[in-house]
Amino acid sequence: MATIKAQRKWRDKNRFVKSQLNVMAKKYIHVDLKNFSKQFNLRGKGEAVTFAVFVTRALLQRSDFDAKIATLMDNLILAYHRDRDLYKS
Repeated sequence: MATIKAQRKWRDKNRFVKSQLNVMAKKYIHVDLKNFSKQFNLRGKGEAVTFAVFVTRALLQRSDFDAKIATLMDNLILAYHRDRDLYKS
């Protein structure tokens, strides 16, 4: 874990462009993020989260123009909500 001095330096440097996100997640989510990081040549779990958001945003934008992608997104949303207790911390 970073020292208080290092954390303060990071916050001062990134105050206007970043916000630290500390979330509790099941261990397999951390394993998945680590695997995504390797698979997609990312810099770590934090960038894997950013990539997941990027992909989701891209799919949502694409779904406005592509019925198959819109159906896929609807199915993913339904599946997640149906099984969300498996994913909650």
